Amino acid sequence: MTVTLPGGPTVPRPSFDHLLAMSDVIGTFEHAEFAAPRRAHGYCTDDMARVLTVVVREPSPTPSVRALGRTAMRFLVRSQDVAGRSRNRRDVDGGWRDRYGVDDCWGRSVAAFGTAANRGRDDWMRQMGMASFGHAIEQRSGHFHAMAFAALGAAEVLQADPRHYGARALLQDAIDAIGRPTDDPAWPWPAPRLSYANATVAEALIAAGDALRRPDVLEHGCALLRWLLERETLDGHLSLTPVDGAGPGDVAPQFDQQPIEAAAMADACARAEAVTGDPSWGRGVDLAIGWFLGDNDVGAVMWDAETSGGYDGIHDAGPNLNQGAESTIAQISTLQHARSRTSVTG
Repeated sequence: MTVTLPGGPTVPRPSFDHLLAMSDVIGTFEHAEFAAPRRAHGYCTDDMARVLTVVVREPSPTPSVRALGRTAMRFLVRSQDVAGRSRNRRDVDGGWRDRYGVDDCWGRSVAAFGTAANRGRDDWMRQMGMASFGHAIEQRSGHFHAMAFAALGAAEVLQADPRHYGARALLQDAIDAIGRPTDDPAWPWPAPRLSYANATVAEALIAAGDALRRPDVLEHGCALLRWLLERETLDGHLSLTPVDGAGPGDVAPQFDQQPIEAAAMADACARAEAVTGDPSWGRGVDLAIGWFLGDNDVGAVMWDAETSGGYDGIHDAGPNLNQGAESTIAQISTLQHARSRTSVTG
């Protein structure tokens, strides 16, 4: 089954086949050598949070995909300690390799728990998501990316329970952690350099401004996202910030570009369109979908049609053909947005 963008190309439906092939009873393996999971590298909470999010966003998940969602929830709950902090690295034998903390894996867990609390298909999933969310938000992170991830979970929880005090408090703290755009129109970004999951920072402000009825915060988020989309558009396609980041003097195209940046752009622009009602934000979603379809700096399709795995990045010579979990989830997440913007053709 495929879908077609309005006036644009045919887009495949999101497929979980490769993600399922990369998974076992513990979780989804983080890395791959081409399509084969690199089991020795184990699993990570970052990926399992992403897995849970894309599973609960599926409108009609198959039994195997629903089972993957249960695995992801179990993994995330076991990553928490009694204080609500999270661990990230886990070996193939199930043992944990790192200490508890409140960095990105904590923030992504909060996002996944909140999404499950709001969108989970089963009562147990919603209840466990809400309970684990409440446990996690006893903490705060000093990393503004982690707070941005967590803010997305808090916004989801407020859709399920508009009076959830903890979610509201977390959103306010995330606004403070991210900060305001600078006064420099050439570089309004609230950090000296762009780094990773950049559009998520703007999305967090959009979500917080909407949920807390703060039009000033909403506008700040939209302004940052508008600037980022313009900066990352080159000759009509996305030219993403590379893995090493970018500063005011850097000129596109730059490499290594990561699929997570395209997925973050799709999520942020989809939210901006939903919150503001401005259909022009749909252009950003379409550009992100197009990046995976081959409308990018090297003209390369960014997934394997045979396995449904997403390629790990773009170099100046072409795609990195390894099909890791993060890249595959980014592809699924982006293609999920195509459903709301397309008509079925196959």
